Amino acid sequence: MTSRIGRLAAASVATALATLGVTVANPAPASAAMTICYNTSQAGSFAGVAGQAASIWNNATTNLTLSANCGSNLRIYQITGGGSYAIRTSLGNGRVYIDTQQAQQYSPLRIMTHEIGHILGLPDNYNGNCAILMSGGSAGTSCTNPYPSTTEANRVSNLFAGTRIATERATDSTGSQIFRDSWPATAVTVG
Repeated sequence: MTSRIGRLAAASVATALATLGVTVANPAPASAAMTICYNTSQAGSFAGVAGQAASIWNNATTNLTLSANCGSNLRIYQITGGGSYAIRTSLGNGRVYIDTQQAQQYSPLRIMTHEIGHILGLPDNYNGNCAILMSGGSAGTSCTNPYPSTTEANRVSNLFAGTRIATERATDSTGSQIFRDSWPATAVTVG
């Protein structure tokens, strides 16, 4: 967040000086954040939740920006039944499926932010701690925390630091990864 404010301040100063006719030597460009375009055309009622989750990740991390409907690095789908899950095809790319039945039991925003966390490179952490976003449903239905811990946010920021992306892509020979079972199955009443 601080680096974004710094870049904005530098751009504002340069614009003001140029308006006054002052020539300033161009400083070295600041490292650009990678943009991950997410598509909500199939997200149904979860499109707004996706926007909230993107905002959470944008505020918690550096080196990346999630932006709506500018492309399809990340596609978000609304499904009914089968559980919420993510399929990461490579770092920053994949699909997220949010189950409407599960979202009646667990916080939809926590589910969305958690599943996007997989696309951003985080694994599940079934420790039951509500303060850990990637603990998923193991923290129980009363846990509504949609925010990544500092450790989780720093991990994502580090994964998206320039050289780390190229290294991870070059060394990722496992192909797609599917992240299921983050959320315990919806209780079924037999009647």
